[in-house]
Amino acid sequence: MHRTSAARASRDLGFDASAVLERAGVRDGKRFMLGADGSYDVHLNRFGRELDSWGVRSDNGHKGYMRDIMLYCRFLHESRGGKSIWETDSDDLRAYKAVRLRMEGPGTVSASTWRRSIAALDKWVQWSLYEELLTREPFRYVDKTVMTPQGPKRVRVNAEYDVDDDEEPLRIVQFVDYLLWRNVGLRGELPDGRPDPTWRGRHDERNALFADSLVYTGMRLGEGASLLTTELPPVAGSRVRGDVHLSSAVTKRHRARTVYANLRTLRSWHHYLAIERDAVMQRARARGHFGKVEDFVPVRRAGRHALTVAGSTRAWSYSKIGVELRRKLFRVDAAGRPQEPLALWLGEDGQPLKPSTWQSAFRRANERCASFGIDLVVTPHVLRHVFAVQMLGLMLRQTIRALGQSEDRHFTRAELKRLLFGSPMRKLAKLLGHAQESTVYIYLDLLDEFQEIVLSALAEWDAQVAALEAARVEVEAV
Repeated sequence: MHRTSAARASRDLGFDASAVLERAGVRDGKRFMLGADGSYDVHLNRFGRELDSWGVRSDNGHKGYMRDIMLYCRFLHESRGGKSIWETDSDDLRAYKAVRLRMEGPGTVSASTWRRSIAALDKWVQWSLYEELLTREPFRYVDKTVMTPQGPKRVRVNAEYDVDDDEEPLRIVQFVDYLLWRNVGLRGELPDGRPDPTWRGRHDERNALFADSLVYTGMRLGEGASLLTTELPPVAGSRVRGDVHLSSAVTKRHRARTVYANLRTLRSWHHYLAIERDAVMQRARARGHFGKVEDFVPVRRAGRHALTVAGSTRAWSYSKIGVELRRKLFRVDAAGRPQEPLALWLGEDGQPLKPSTWQSAFRRANERCASFGIDLVVTPHVLRHVFAVQMLGLMLRQTIRALGQSEDRHFTRAELKRLLFGSPMRKLAKLLGHAQESTVYIYLDLLDEFQEIVLSALAEWDAQVAALEAARVEVEAV
């Protein structure tokens, strides 16, 4: 919970949360946790404030870790005899796993969410031992062998980290299925490509473009949602890609990287800027929405890598501007009044959109597809998998060409691994923003099921999309 939401929550909690926070010295905008009785655990909240120095630097990471700790504390209080987290043990964690993974109900989570919960609890254990708040590890840890490019390696992991292998298979959709999901779910078309006369969705082209931006670049949700208009590369003649520099302030683990947009996506971004986004801003100005903005950062000048705030001559690098602060950046007029957000993606009121808005849009698209019997469940992270598999196939094809081998040859899994070790895997890891090549090995499993991605003629991705889009237009014309 944020400090600023304490007053609103007080009537639901049954005690004055604001007063508790005042005594604890919690400032506005800071996250906090309160006990069921309204108590403020100084040490547990200090752990939350110090996550930055323990490797959890993104805002989404902070939010996820604090929520995971809070949920575990709630479980201990409600289901384990009122225990505090400082009294927990392995039996508690095993019981929590059973509830979160195996019991039916709204609280059941996926395997990946469970592993993130374990990561948060492990981080709390490490911090607490370092601060001498715990005298021993409360959970059981075991040695496990994992495969790395350098061979097998022994690592120490929480005994409750693993889940059954068949609990959560990696979800992937083929690219052509993604296009169907996008057109039906986000654009409001019928499954056969015709317009749906009952469609009442708004900003369908903007939403479809956002999904395209993720699937063609491999950006994460938070990265794509935090783009600024000034970070977009210009359209320069027939250039086939545009480099987008993702600042360390918005990427996972604060590792800056560059992603590349194909010509189609690059042109679509600029078309959105010039048409739909501009129309939204004009309406927002006419209705006086920008005049109501109070909490903003006045921007006098902005380039692709830095900006200058009004009243200052010093450049402010984007690498210093986090996700939440980016939504507060506004160009101002001579009098200092906000005129336009720097954020790329805007809502109907002209205000920057939050990542949660996109999650809602994806959920509605899934529901709409399901209403037509289309069995596709797509999330922003699934689109990273689509991008990875497409790029893996393309880069493998390039490697095969470089080696002078036939592209029609059927490769065994072992041969695929030999071809992919080294440069192609490093490139894919870099494009996806992973620190280790081993993180992308999971996509090798997909090649067994999607051999056509490797063995068929993928040619130019842009050309493939153009042909599919042309077919869609022909159907609409009919």
